[in-house]
Amino acid sequence: MNVPVSIAGTVIRPGDAVVADDDGVVCVPREQAAQVAADARSRARREDEAREAFARGELGLDRYQLRPVLERLGVTYVRADQEER
Repeated sequence: MNVPVSIAGTVIRPGDAVVADDDGVVCVPREQAAQVAADARSRARREDEAREAFARGELGLDRYQLRPVLERLGVTYVRADQEER
């Protein structure tokens, strides 16, 4: 108790945060835990906002400013309901 341990080559020290889910396990050093938690909350908020925008009909093409990229590549975006037949 209260000593570092090594699991599969990862050293886990007292106070480190260990988080696990269906996708895997991560060890966050205690010195970085507060920043990692804040970053995770920020990312979750952005993902929630994106899901809400997509539910309203916003396209990823616009949300992530990809139209200029398509233009540079010479790609023309055509909505399926505007496609010529």
